[in-house]
Amino acid sequence: MGGLSKIGRWVDALYIGRSTIFKIFLLGGVAVISAVFIWYTFDVIGQLQTDTRAQVDKYVRIWQLAANSPTSGTELQFIFDEIIVKATLPIIVLDADREPIHWRNIGNVAAGDTTTETLSRLRRVAADMMEQNGEFPLYFGERKLNYFCYGDSDAINRLRMMPFVEIGIVLAFLIVGIIGFQNMRRSEERKIWVGMAKETAHQLGTPITSLMGWLEVTRTECQPEVEAGHRPLFDQTMGNMSTDVKRLEKIANRFGQIGSIPEIEPHDLNSLVQETVEYYRRRLPFGGEGIKLTFSPAELPPVELNYGLLGWALENLLKNALQAVDSREGRISIRTELLAGADNVRIEISDNGAGIPSAAARKIFRAGFTTKKRGWGLGLSLVKRIVEEYHGGWVSLAGSKPGETVFEILLPHKAQRQGSR
Repeated sequence: MGGLSKIGRWVDALYIGRSTIFKIFLLGGVAVISAVFIWYTFDVIGQLQTDTRAQVDKYVRIWQLAANSPTSGTELQFIFDEIIVKATLPIIVLDADREPIHWRNIGNVAAGDTTTETLSRLRRVAADMMEQNGEFPLYFGERKLNYFCYGDSDAINRLRMMPFVEIGIVLAFLIVGIIGFQNMRRSEERKIWVGMAKETAHQLGTPITSLMGWLEVTRTECQPEVEAGHRPLFDQTMGNMSTDVKRLEKIANRFGQIGSIPEIEPHDLNSLVQETVEYYRRRLPFGGEGIKLTFSPAELPPVELNYGLLGWALENLLKNALQAVDSREGRISIRTELLAGADNVRIEISDNGAGIPSAAARKIFRAGFTTKKRGWGLGLSLVKRIVEEYHGGWVSLAGSKPGETVFEILLPHKAQRQGSR
């Protein structure tokens, strides 16, 4: 069994390692793709801006030529209307005093709007344009007549946003892919766990039924032949064997309920905890005579639960606590509590063991994770499944440090079952 445990841990470590490499590969791919998107897009933007500036230079030369030529006003208006106005760039022409006199393609500003508010806004826009792209003076002879300034076109502005849109889409697909991958892995883990549980229940069922039959045969057929002096020992042995066989039957029944929707009924939670505590108290002489196991019950209303499955979860937590404490000075305390508002009941299991390292604390409920030399790391994942999926509750490691580890279970009065998933 020790060899199988080592193989199981090695396979789990290999799987986790590959999963980590896969995630790093995905993140690295996203980073590379994002860098390529950004570089390529801004390279294109730079080329467009260069072309735009060359185009603006031509506009300015044409305007300059028209302003200094002896052509008629009609010809000048034609040049302005057919060349300058048809440009798709945001354009503002300022006079010698830096006041707007012509503008085109300025968002939400009509060409003939000369209100004070509009002119003030045009001054601000022109200042931004000059800061970004500079200004182009228009001369009439040797005298500066106007100033021409422009901004980036809508196409360039939209293109500037494209890398971030593309990266957002890639990240969205990445997140969906990771979530899908994790859901597939969890689904596979559940199927494997349910299949193993069902097979275990099936394998235990046949010999348990046979043992119960042989016990009954031994009790009826052999009891008359037992000598009087040995009858108490015979009765005690048969009683202990019957108890252990019933225990095996209970275990098989628990495994049989995994993967199906269990029956949830009102029960006395304190009785269930007390029964679990007594079960381990009877075994303390074999696990450590110095261990003290105490239970402090609070007054609780009936709680809807599956008696067998929740008892299984409590047994796993108590077993972990017993393995964590010192066999001579170990202290384990269990207490129940009705929380404020009377919506939930709380079960707290604390021990004075060595504690759980913070790195391991984040993984303890993960199927297959274990810090022990032996074991498959299924105990706490089973506890989580029973408490949260079957009873609509919550189980957590409330805190852990050397000398104090606390696990906490919260259960609603009426279990909000989610059933098998």
